[in-house]
Amino acid sequence: MNLPSRLSVLSISLFIAACSNTLTPPQSGLQAPDAWQSHTATLDQPLPQQDWWQQFSSVVLDQLIEQARQNSFDLAAAAARVRQAQASAVIAGAPLLPEVKFGLDGSRQRLLHGNGFDQLDASSRERTSTSFNTRLSASYEIDFWGGKAAARDSALFDLDASRYDRQTVELTLLSGVANSYLQSLALAEQVRIAQLNLANAEDVLRLVQTRYDSGSATALELAQQRSLIAGQARQVPLFEQQLQEARITLATLLGEPVQTLAPIQESLDGVHWPEIGSGVPSELLSRRPDIAAAEARLAAAQANVQVARAAMLPSLTLGADLGSGADTFAQILRSPYYTLSAGLAAPIFNNGRLRAERDKARAQQEELLQNYRSSIVAGFADVEKALNAISGVDNQRQWQDQEVEQARTAFTLSESRYRAGAETLLTVLETQRTLYQAQDQQAQLRLARLQGSVALYKALGGGWQVPQ
Repeated sequence: MNLPSRLSVLSISLFIAACSNTLTPPQSGLQAPDAWQSHTATLDQPLPQQDWWQQFSSVVLDQLIEQARQNSFDLAAAAARVRQAQASAVIAGAPLLPEVKFGLDGSRQRLLHGNGFDQLDASSRERTSTSFNTRLSASYEIDFWGGKAAARDSALFDLDASRYDRQTVELTLLSGVANSYLQSLALAEQVRIAQLNLANAEDVLRLVQTRYDSGSATALELAQQRSLIAGQARQVPLFEQQLQEARITLATLLGEPVQTLAPIQESLDGVHWPEIGSGVPSELLSRRPDIAAAEARLAAAQANVQVARAAMLPSLTLGADLGSGADTFAQILRSPYYTLSAGLAAPIFNNGRLRAERDKARAQQEELLQNYRSSIVAGFADVEKALNAISGVDNQRQWQDQEVEQARTAFTLSESRYRAGAETLLTVLETQRTLYQAQDQQAQLRLARLQGSVALYKALGGGWQVPQ
């Protein structure tokens, strides 16, 4: 075969290999809803940005977020997994180009005794034999069926998935830091409320004690108030314990021991929840890294099916060697030679192994398709739950504020009337309990509203979008 003919065959082979890799983007087969069900969803507000935590107007939270991004061990591990996937992608793409090797070797043989034999270079007449060889070799398997390109594409999709996984880890980490910090603020507020109500109860106790000493109050009333104080006092260490647990969790997310965590310097009222646009459900598919990771893994599985199919078909390998050798190193290039080779290999019998590999790849593709669909539906549910939580808390807060105001008024009036002897202690006790419960619930609802915003940011992908 002349040179133009060989070049034509090679060109056709490369063209077939290039055309054989025609992967279509995976489709979930799911139809996104036209709009969110919750009436809290807003289209006129901006969608989350990547620095979503700054919208809470908390300098301390901003600092904690930055610290977590720098020190988190989970985030560092996710970054290492990305580097592993990058190396795997390079390995998978290497067979698409010829492999070239260079070798240089030398040998020395000496026959110790006897006449030698035909596999030795040395003999009884020339007991020492020295040789030097150099070789440049290249080999290339033509990718007729696109299996090599599909393997590279699969590795690239896995790389994308690992990058999206890192974004998911970061989003989960940052939302966890925000939730733990807000919970710490809420528990600190509950400690303050418990201490304030304990002080109020002690004031009432002194009043009851004075009336008891003067004969105007009974021993039962004194015992009832002391029982109320004991219950109030029990709440203080309970909330302090929960506060310390929240700080330990926060320190763990920051990658440091709790001893180095600064004391709380901010109040719960100082943190503001922002207005967040929810967009439309179809936008969620490009805004959540976990959904993007599931799609990338599905695409990688689709490529793996093509790899398994190509393994069932014949393969053609081309090789070329250029070498030289001599008895002395100075003359190593005195006898150059070249070798061209071609090999065709086709599977004949493997007891169904290759077919099973293809079936396994198809089953994995089906599994990842279902995972992709599941992640989409779960994403829709996360947004709906966050919107529903915000709506429910907002509806409760407007009544809770009134409840606290009226409970405070009732306690003040009952205490004044009790001092004047116009009211029984039972009424004072009841208004004390009501006021404490209302204030405590108010702090919990404020925390729930702030955490609802964090949950919505997380459900919407935290401002992340699929890179174009």
